[in-house]
Amino acid sequence: MPKLYSSSHVLKVLKKQGFVVTGGKGSHVKLKNKKLKRITVVPDKRKQIPLGTFFAILSQTGLSPYVFEKKL
Repeated sequence: MPKLYSSSHVLKVLKKQGFVVTGGKGSHVKLKNKKLKRITVVPDKRKQIPLGTFFAILSQTGLSPYVFEKKL
């Protein structure tokens, strides 16, 4: 079973991959990558992002789970 990541870790990795915060509403942050033309929404201020939500973020961004395992 993959490791559960915090929202702050996911946001740091996405920002390093070229995603920029474009807005948000309530407890969610909207990120966009103009180079890849991809948009994703990440729940903000969560200690652990649920596994299904994490896989949805991977699907939306086109990244592999191995990118999130690297230390920042």
